[in-house]
Amino acid sequence: MTVRLGVFAALLGVAITAGVHAQNLADPRVADLIGAGRIRFGSFPPQHIKDPATGELKGPAVHVMRALGARMGLPVVLVELPTLDKLIECLDAGACDVGCLGYDPARAEQVGGFTPPFMQVEFTLLVPGVSSINTVADADRLGVRIAGVRHHASTAALTRAMKNAELVLAETPDDAFELLRSGKVHAWASARAPLVEYSADLDDSRVLAENYGGNSSMLVVPKDRSERLAYLSQFVEEARASGVLQRAIKKAGQPGYRVADPFRH
Repeated sequence: MTVRLGVFAALLGVAITAGVHAQNLADPRVADLIGAGRIRFGSFPPQHIKDPATGELKGPAVHVMRALGARMGLPVVLVELPTLDKLIECLDAGACDVGCLGYDPARAEQVGGFTPPFMQVEFTLLVPGVSSINTVADADRLGVRIAGVRHHASTAALTRAMKNAELVLAETPDDAFELLRSGKVHAWASARAPLVEYSADLDDSRVLAENYGGNSSMLVVPKDRSERLAYLSQFVEEARASGVLQRAIKKAGQPGYRVADPFRH
């Protein structure tokens, strides 16, 4: 009897998966993705963290995309990009199907639209262990130099939060970390999770417990893909209601992320 029940459960799972796949095949909004047989997700640091041993990209957004792939019955191809600008180029060139951005009016005309927010990200500071900076207020002083990555939402939030400290721009998170390690800046501002990861490579460094702001992450699509955007927006809302977003963020196991509040029209 146990064996028969196991076989029945397996067959039921196959039937459900086939049903979901068949439903997606009938959905004209993503017919091109189904036809291509994959979803190409463009991601740039610090949206993902790269495992130094395996080269695997990790992070909550990656797990959310894999949940989308499972819903559609498609594999997710992770396209690793160095900067936000390269993501925009990838979408424009048709080499990326989906990306992830915080809403920025300056970017609204460069993509095909934003889904409702699916994830909230905390911004904070990484400082050397000997630093006298223990709070965000401590960092906002004349003579304090803070590294930030060009065009990142965490850097834009920093310029709004800081009135006295000097911002030093870097092109990539690696560049910003090197500014801190070499002593050229007193702190580095970014999302909490990557700062925690980088702190392991700087002895006695500290990530502040306090946040100086945050941002809502949204999925984006290339221009002229309004149907795809509608499908992804529906996925985000359904994934929020069903707990899929919460499970994806929990599975990533990185600090400073939570499910974004429901979109208010």
